[in-house]
Parts: sequence; C-alpha cells; structure tokens
Amino acid sequence: MIKAAFFDVDGTLLSYKTKQVCPSAKAAIAKLQEQGILCIVATGRHMIQMSKLPVADIPFDGFVMLNGQLVLDKEQNVLFGVPIEGKAKEFLVEKFNDHTYPAVLVERDQMYLNCVTDHVLDVNKRMSITLLPLSDYRGGDIYQICAYLRPEDEYLVEPIKGDCVLTGWHYGGKDIIAGGGGKMAGIRRYLDIIGIKPEEIIAFGDAENDLDMIRFAGIGIAMGNGEEAVKAAADYVTADIDDDGIEKALKHFNLI
Repeated sequence: MIKAAFFDVDGTLLSYKTKQVCPSAKAAIAKLQEQGILCIVATGRHMIQMSKLPVADIPFDGFVMLNGQLVLDKEQNVLFGVPIEGKAKEFLVEKFNDHTYPAVLVERDQMYLNCVTDHVLDVNKRMSITLLPLSDYRGGDIYQICAYLRPEDEYLVEPIKGDCVLTGWHYGGKDIIAGGGGKMAGIRRYLDIIGIKPEEIIAFGDAENDLDMIRFAGIGIAMGNGEEAVKAAADYVTADIDDDGIEKALKHFNLI
C-alpha cells in the first residue's frame, strides 16, 4: 500500500515549456491527499524560490529541500538539516569569494550570489529562477551550493569531490551538498520520522538529482520528458509533464 508520494519540482511538477503546473497534476495531488496519502516535495530548490513558483499554492504535507539536506514538516518547521562542514566548506567559500565561478551559497533562510554572467542569466531563464541580488556570505551554515558549472568546468571543484556530492539540475549547473547526501538520504530520514517504509512510497522525477530517490522508492516514476538515465532506473516511464504524466502514472497504478 502506498502511503506517501514524493514529487520533484522542475520538469516534474513545473513545466519548462508553460512555466506552470499542469492542472491535472494539481487535481491528482488533491485526490491522493483525500485518500490519506501524504504528498511531499523533493527538490533542489530553496523555500524562498518555492514561494515564488506556481507550486506555492499546493498544500504539501512536507518538504525535502536542497536535495535532501534540509527537511521541513507541513508547517515548514525544520525536522533536520545536514550542512557542508570542515575543509570542504572552507574550499567552497574561498572559491565563492574569489568569483572562481558563479555560485549561490544556500543557508536555512538566506541565499548569497557572488557574480552574474550571461550563463547565469540563460540558466535562470530556462529554470524559472529569479535572479538574486549580489551579496557577501555572512558565515552561517551552508546546506547547499548551486554552482553554475558546465560539465567542462567541473574540474574547478575536483578537490572536494571526496567530501561532497555533486548532482546535476541543468546542463549548466551542479548542486554541491555534503557527502552521503541526496534526495534519497533526506527521504530515508523523513520516513524514519513519520514511520513509513520505502516500499510504501511512490516518487516522481526527471533529472540526475532524482536518480537515487527513483531507485529507492517502492515505485519510481520517470517523466516522459526525463533524462534517459532516469528512465532506465525507473519502474515505470509515464507521459510527458505537459501530457498529464503525473495523473496518467497514478491512474496506471490505481492510486487515483
């Protein structure tokens, strides 16, 4: 029996084409909740960003944010967080301050952007990301770094790959989180808190940073518009996000 559903945001709930949530997906989430199935976000986004997106009016039951590094309950109270620490943090802050590459340092309630390039503007436009004002890091706990790195530039963070996890959210961007982290790790700890087993969840995703949760879930669903690696890892590949993919998958498994 499925007791909880986890949804990625970009490319899964939020369409790159329309910049909106498909009405059938909103209706499907409401139907799940009517049956007592929890509906939880699992995203690399920050709550500051979420509040400005079309998903903000969906009454989710929980939030696995920043690729599992910060998990919140329905009222957005922190259940737990896993910051980047030690030498990895020192290295990344140094690169941020030196403007080695454009990046956003992400705290619990604050985000800091070091510089703006044409690449940043292009990625933000494609991903419906509001451009942050430039600001200096003030020394708080860092839960994630959103680095605007193309694949050919990843060598710039090579020294911390043993201590951190890099996961893609766009061709031109990588999220950097503490080692051992990821959506799966965040979901696992969340499930321990609420008393639900992995085999009792369904998860929807489309990109590299969704791979671990797709494999972890009792039912892992890849969107039809998703990356090929995600489709290969999924239990089921549904239709495109703009072709009612979420609704069709839930109907396929008789959940709505």
